[in-house]
Amino acid sequence: MIIFQYLSNIIQIYSIILVIYALLFWFPGAPQSTLGQMVHRLVEPFLSLFRKLPLQFGGLDFTVLVALLVLNVLNQLLGQLFLQLIG
Repeated sequence: MIIFQYLSNIIQIYSIILVIYALLFWFPGAPQSTLGQMVHRLVEPFLSLFRKLPLQFGGLDFTVLVALLVLNVLNQLLGQLFLQLIG
């Protein structure tokens, strides 16, 4: 059942990339840098699924936070599925 471990690792790495994406906006010019553009290309297809939801409140955008929560729930569900398969 090594595939579950690979999927879990991929979800964790993607979560880190989402955090990096959010942090890039704290630094002027960072989103336009080479790293910023690369991270943007990696996360924007996933974030576009959540951009349709009303996740902006008072000038704050909670899209990345919701995406991270969804990935966390998905990772936990994969873990439970793995435990059921081996148990």
